[in-house]
Amino acid sequence: MKNNGLSVEKFFLDGTVQGLKTIAAGAVSDFIMLYLRDVRADFPEESMRRMLSVAEDTGASMLYSDYKERLSPDADGREKIIPCPLIDLQEGALRDDFDFGPLVVVRRSAFVRAVSMMDTDYRYGAFYELRLRFSEQGGGCSSIIRIAEYLYTVEGMPSGQASAGQFAYVDARNRERQVEMEKICTAYLGRLGALVPGKAEKVDFEPSENFPVEASVIIPVYNRAKTIADSVRSALSQKTDFAYNVIVVDNYSDDGTSEAIERIASLPENSGRLVHLVPSRRGHGIGGCWNEAVRSRHCGRFAVQLDSDDLYSSENTLSSIISLFQKMHCAMVVGTYRLCDFNLDEIPPGVIDHREWTDANGRNNILRVNGLGAPRAFYAPLLRKFGFPDTSYGEDYAVVLRFCREYLVGRIYDVLYLCRRWEGNSDAGLDRIRANANNRYKDMLRTWELRARIRMNGKAEEDCGK
Repeated sequence: MKNNGLSVEKFFLDGTVQGLKTIAAGAVSDFIMLYLRDVRADFPEESMRRMLSVAEDTGASMLYSDYKERLSPDADGREKIIPCPLIDLQEGALRDDFDFGPLVVVRRSAFVRAVSMMDTDYRYGAFYELRLRFSEQGGGCSSIIRIAEYLYTVEGMPSGQASAGQFAYVDARNRERQVEMEKICTAYLGRLGALVPGKAEKVDFEPSENFPVEASVIIPVYNRAKTIADSVRSALSQKTDFAYNVIVVDNYSDDGTSEAIERIASLPENSGRLVHLVPSRRGHGIGGCWNEAVRSRHCGRFAVQLDSDDLYSSENTLSSIISLFQKMHCAMVVGTYRLCDFNLDEIPPGVIDHREWTDANGRNNILRVNGLGAPRAFYAPLLRKFGFPDTSYGEDYAVVLRFCREYLVGRIYDVLYLCRRWEGNSDAGLDRIRANANNRYKDMLRTWELRARIRMNGKAEEDCGK
């Protein structure tokens, strides 16, 4: 195929480095269209002309575009075509599940150069390494370009080709794939000068610091009348040999949540143990509610997370967390949780232990994966120093990135937490627009963290404006 005097060849990618090398050896055209999924695509000649024009104008190594999906006709024979907008690839978008759509176009010269640098025959991570190599070629800024136009249409995705879901990367069946992806990402961070040192800082818990209690369970809540009592009672039922309290940050609920909290707080046995805190102003996200709690006079030495939908798995959760703090002198502790439905019956994939986090490399691998686990607990003075972004998505991920840049993170792989998934969750049934917004925000956090780590290591950043 020729457009604008440039030739284009089509190849299907099998996911292996050997497959890439075969394409590199056989391709003769100026550009290569790589099919990342086995789909039928209607890519009009004028769309190809547009993509190659942008490639020539920018010098990009790889281009991708928004697209449309043609669904199978409904019972009345009506065909539906839905838009599939994507998002721009940011410098720090290192997650291996970044959605480029079902096909991309790459410059053959850049492709051959990148493939020649690959010396490990990965079974799953070939394309991931390829696009990271492209990023290096262009300084991470302009080598991969999204065209925010609907340039082609694909037939409805066959069953099993859609996203495997939010927790696919923690499924034990995907472990071999995850190991490959971690190796590729770690090598890339090393080439950028963005790896954090293997030895993280421990924290000296100053005994002279005055705290009202040793630990505080923090529960931000807005309109969770259906679940808040369960969460509060779970926190209050903890058995410890130290003093603790429960701080419920009630973000101006108006559905009966506030009354439910007050009923529990009014019980004599909960006097002084349950703090019903209302923020100083309206409009906070979850992160802002956390800041209100941690910076209040009620907060203890350690601040421990509990979402208003969820429960601790036993009466010993809090003791296990604080014990690890004292043993390891870590700045943060993260546990393991079980996914449940509203009735607390386990749902797939069950236990989420985030084994991709390791003592040896978890602080680097966190830039690739989307989360770390629950419950999360923090040494409160450091949390006050860093603070949460005042958002209701990704606020926890931002704090994890900041903590593990420098400090030791303790992990507990026993199930400490029951994470409910039901229709009331804030992340239930996200449409593409909201999912894109969430992914864009986390990629921005990764970009900032990547740059911070490069600066910390004393390596000059590439200037995107040059």
